[in-house]
Amino acid sequence: QFLFVVTFTTFLLCCVDYDVLFANRPLNHSHAGTAVPDRSKVTLPDAVLPAPQCAQRIRASSWIIFLLVMATVFWLYRLVKVLCSLLSYWEIRSFYIKALNIPSEGLCNYSWQEVQARLISLQRRQQMCVHKRELTELDIYHRILRFKNYTVAMVNKSLLPVRFHLPLLGTVVFLTQGLKYNLELLLFWGPGSLFQNKWSLRPQCKRAGARRELARRLARAMVLLGVANLLLCPCVLVWQLLYAFFSYAEVIKREPGSLGARCWSLYGRCYLRHFNELNHELQARLSRGYKPATKYMNSFTSPLLTVLAKNLGFFAGSILAVLIVLTVYDEDVLTVQHILTAITLLGLVVTVARSFIPDEHTVWCPEQLLQRVLAHVHYMPDHWQGNASRAETRAEMAQLFQYKAVFILEELLSPILTPLILIFALPSRALDIVDFFRNFTVEVVGVGDICSFAQLDVRNHGNPQWLSAGQSEASVYQQAENGKTELSLMHFAITNPRWQPPPPSELFLSHLKEKVQQDAAAAPPARHILAEGPLGTSLLS
Repeated sequence: QFLFVVTFTTFLLCCVDYDVLFANRPLNHSHAGTAVPDRSKVTLPDAVLPAPQCAQRIRASSWIIFLLVMATVFWLYRLVKVLCSLLSYWEIRSFYIKALNIPSEGLCNYSWQEVQARLISLQRRQQMCVHKRELTELDIYHRILRFKNYTVAMVNKSLLPVRFHLPLLGTVVFLTQGLKYNLELLLFWGPGSLFQNKWSLRPQCKRAGARRELARRLARAMVLLGVANLLLCPCVLVWQLLYAFFSYAEVIKREPGSLGARCWSLYGRCYLRHFNELNHELQARLSRGYKPATKYMNSFTSPLLTVLAKNLGFFAGSILAVLIVLTVYDEDVLTVQHILTAITLLGLVVTVARSFIPDEHTVWCPEQLLQRVLAHVHYMPDHWQGNASRAETRAEMAQLFQYKAVFILEELLSPILTPLILIFALPSRALDIVDFFRNFTVEVVGVGDICSFAQLDVRNHGNPQWLSAGQSEASVYQQAENGKTELSLMHFAITNPRWQPPPPSELFLSHLKEKVQQDAAAAPPARHILAEGPLGTSLLS
């Protein structure tokens, strides 16, 4: 895709004669044996410049040559990464076939739990991990999700991403793929990051006496990385614009309402993710919550916007209907300049206007809809309870579940805003980030340094609101917010039923099971529970 976008864009800029293509300059075709030129037809090859002329136009533009050189360097870098990945994938394939006895053609028939069980059994037989005799399910998750658990914990403790208070827009959370890549470069795997390799934090990060010096280094690295992003901003911005155009232009033409669809934001995926939750587990959970979340967000309508949309759709639809009738009556109407453009744009306006008109049969019940969303996503701030109908709740939900158009706009603005955030906003948090890694890192034998929240220890990181008296020793700083430790523990225990939790966590789970059984005994029979009701959805989840 990268090669195609670069090549095709260069071709469009330097190798097309637009005067011929737009018929601004007549092109004479003389038929053999006649002296009469034929000006009626212009073929596509007529608008393409010859190769020597195309090459000359490329050489004449230093800006295009600079962008092509940058694109070549980036492509070579990606090529080396792909080759390294292929070698790694070949090793994984060999490991599955020879060690786990899972053939490639049958891999799709195995669940993750079956693969994991074979890996644990193999450790008992061959002692792959030399530091401990047996691997647990939690050890395997810790190795796979080491860095992701740190990210989820920092989002949970509101350390990242940076929140901005903007006039008219209120509180804005900005987290894009570009910013996330830069943060991972700074913290996990870049040169000078806090981790010295894939499994171990730098020794000085664990010493309280070195915290200020480390914070100064981290802040300086943030500024330098921001400056580098600023210098590369034009190249990245051009790429983002071109890639977005080639990716979404046809979709918007075919389905204009797709921009009004919603998707889980990158911040939402980090906020709603459990500790020790694999990508496919998170994706399945959020996919189940997609339709309830869409219904909840669509339940909010603006009467004024609805009236405007109805009238705009009526006006545009009337003009479109007349143009279509005229075209059916006489197809020569299509030869009128810009008539196809007008028909396309009017169709786009009608489709967009309809997306703002609510279904007249919709019943407004935001509290029930939000409970259905909660049954799948599992997290929501305490102040949402009983306030599902408020605009503030909807605005906060929109940060987690945003319009596709907003997602595209944020990604397009990312090359401009990411350097500014790295230079001006993040350095002030460098000391807090260093303290976070020192205070919430533990070393596990055979696994390495991991985030202590990922141990699912309710005694050290539990929330007193979720536990019985005396079960938690955590201070406010040590507690995970919104019951994430407890909910992550429940999710992991259900996903991995053979896992043996530590005694405090096992005590919490046993009390929870007793409470669920009591509630189930007091609940009405299952046949009286509506399949689409929030309670039924919660039980199924």
